[in-house]
Amino acid sequence: MTRICAPIALFVFNRKDHTERTVSALKRNLLAQDSDLFIFSDAANSPETARSVAAVREYVRTIDGFKSVKITEQKENRGLAASIISGVTSICSERGRVIVMEDDLVTSPFFLQYMNDALDCYAEETRVAAISGFHPPFNIPLPETFFLQDAECWGWATWQRAWTIFNPDGRQLLSELTRKRLLRTFDQDGTYPYVRMLEDQIAGRVNSWAIRWRASVILGEKLSLYPRHSMVRNIGFDGSGVHSEVSDVWEAAMDESAIRVERVALHPSVEAYKAFVRFNRRFFWKARLNKIVRKLSALARLDPK
Repeated sequence: MTRICAPIALFVFNRKDHTERTVSALKRNLLAQDSDLFIFSDAANSPETARSVAAVREYVRTIDGFKSVKITEQKENRGLAASIISGVTSICSERGRVIVMEDDLVTSPFFLQYMNDALDCYAEETRVAAISGFHPPFNIPLPETFFLQDAECWGWATWQRAWTIFNPDGRQLLSELTRKRLLRTFDQDGTYPYVRMLEDQIAGRVNSWAIRWRASVILGEKLSLYPRHSMVRNIGFDGSGVHSEVSDVWEAAMDESAIRVERVALHPSVEAYKAFVRFNRRFFWKARLNKIVRKLSALARLDPK
């Protein structure tokens, strides 16, 4: 009997090689042929990106291996944030749930199985807002699945009932976080600059949907389910992305074994939260140091004296 699977929303822009690797990994998933794939292709934002956008669009028209493939080609550049907000909203409205992918995420062959199992398991549990497929390389034992009052954005899923809490108004979100004295919590015990990212979004320095989704989930006192090992590897930290830099901080060997989804207690995992805090303390400063080194190297090349 064919399983009824959640639709997959894939957002692409101008990175053909990354998109091919993302799609190839998805096609190897056990439930790919039972899943409808919705591709949202953003338009070029300059004459320089027009050719690479066209190459991506030519490629995605050849994609098979899924139950169906539907492509939406934007006529004007919308940017990733507007594209994801609009795409997730439309699919949730039509289908009630969605699995969200970007063009630089390589998945385990069991990713779709985990996502669909979890979406089914917690479909009626209003405290659960999302299913996350990624977490950093912790290198410590964790439960098979666990909850955090948080939301990751690299390979995730949600339902219509949960997506309705999304608030696109960053200024209002920051005001509420401040009023409820949640700024340090939002920064994961002060170990990662999420507040600064939200401030940058408000000021227009970054165009992030994810920071607003994370704030919406935390303010709504909702939970996200995580697997004991990451089902996703981000291949976009090679300098090719619009919003990403060169970094190896998030690199980890992806475990390709299956995750068993069973109902677990609806409270945040203390051990997993501590793992995030330890990771941030160790690797956030490494990332900042790497950035400083790159800037110094660039200056040295400009002024060899």
